[in-house]
Amino acid sequence: MPIAPRLAPRRVIAGLVALLAVSALPDAALAQASPFRAESRSTELVVVLHGMGRTPRSMAPLVEALEKDGFDVLNLGYSSYCCSIGEIADTIRLAIAKARLPRHQTVHFVGHSLGGIVIRTLLTQGERPVGASRVVTLASPNQGSRVADRFGGVAGLVLEPVNELRTDSSATVRRLPPIAGVEIGVLAADDDWAVSEEETHVAGEADHRVVDAGHTFIMRRAEVHRLTIAFLRTGRFASADSTSARRPR
Repeated sequence: MPIAPRLAPRRVIAGLVALLAVSALPDAALAQASPFRAESRSTELVVVLHGMGRTPRSMAPLVEALEKDGFDVLNLGYSSYCCSIGEIADTIRLAIAKARLPRHQTVHFVGHSLGGIVIRTLLTQGERPVGASRVVTLASPNQGSRVADRFGGVAGLVLEPVNELRTDSSATVRRLPPIAGVEIGVLAADDDWAVSEEETHVAGEADHRVVDAGHTFIMRRAEVHRLTIAFLRTGRFASADSTSARRPR
């Protein structure tokens, strides 16, 4: 079993401070949704969920890439500091039902970090949206996160889902069953302060890829856009350009 690299305390603390600062945004900022393009006739809807303490704005570059490829996109927000993962999933389920159009025969999901865990909860607990097909998680702690183990006590005072992301067997994320009948692809960042590569794996994954990115901005990478679109179209990740430039974490 791979030995997890030691956490860099200053780097982790800096990341948590930034996360807590963003999480203080008002609820109104966390409830934005991208409208469908007026000219679109797509039968495929992609539900996009941001990570902990973020807003739908953080997913805007990925949303743009998905729309350019012909998908309808529902870029939903949620509060990271008022609710459990199950409660967030229930809110997202209702939002999908309200926004989904009759032409949307297929529904895919893309989630960054906590967003990926919310998606897994949505698809394994309660009523599943009809036509659920493929899922891509971006740097999601599918096996829990050692950062949550270490800092959950403090961060959990503000960000309620943190303690549900621990690595012990009683944590919510560790008790989620495989998603039957849905293909799931996993993208991990090679320079991730919050979630190690081994922590991104999930039972039943159809494909897994490590990309040149950090945790916070993985969704901005053009390589991630290409891989995500490829998986949603085919159920497998396409080859990525090896020459893509590194970007700030």
